[in-house]
Amino acid sequence: MKKLSFIIALLLLNTVVFAQSVDLRRKIEVTGIAEKEVTPDIINVSISLKEYMDGKNKVSISQLESQLEKAIAEAGIPKADFTINNLSSYNYVIQKKKNPDFLASKQYNIRFHDLNKYNEILSKVDPKGIQSTNIAGYDYSKMPELKKELNVLALTAARDKATYMLTALNEKLGSVINITLNDMSGGDVVVQARVFKAANVSAGYMDGSSADDSDLSIRPMKFTMQVNAVFEIGK
Repeated sequence: MKKLSFIIALLLLNTVVFAQSVDLRRKIEVTGIAEKEVTPDIINVSISLKEYMDGKNKVSISQLESQLEKAIAEAGIPKADFTINNLSSYNYVIQKKKNPDFLASKQYNIRFHDLNKYNEILSKVDPKGIQSTNIAGYDYSKMPELKKELNVLALTAARDKATYMLTALNEKLGSVINITLNDMSGGDVVVQARVFKAANVSAGYMDGSSADDSDLSIRPMKFTMQVNAVFEIGK
């Protein structure tokens, strides 16, 4: 008898616990989306210089490098924003030892905060020594502020959507139950249409163009933030 009473009590206890664990609140789940386009203000450009023969004389990589370093200094770009590709430099030394007539090339990375300085710098470097230029990467300096703004806008959009949907049903919006940032691309922000257009600079500008004619333009970066929110339906 005691055993039967114990089993009944245990079943009743489990029933109470189960009832308490089930969320009986009426809820609505919505998605809010916010988008914004910004223009990148940090541009990493890779420049490759290469030695060439001017008649019987060789224009060395050190001469070209000196021109580039001077142009960068005159443009007011910090030394920290100008780096040499170490692998390229290493290969240059090895090849030079094997073949004295080897025409060396070296790659450099420059971080621009003002894209107008791009042509300014290239115009001061011997165009025949410029093998190529290309975009190595880019970024937006106010990314934390942008993420915060998009989070707020997406959450506000979710709240507004839930409000007008419930209003159509003569219901009221209650307190928020859960908020989830949708990781759409391995991070908080989805980047779309990140496109640069940069003209390759051929060695020596054999087509008659100059560094000043180089085309380097940027399209805006489009960021999209998605928020999933669950709200209680008010009583």
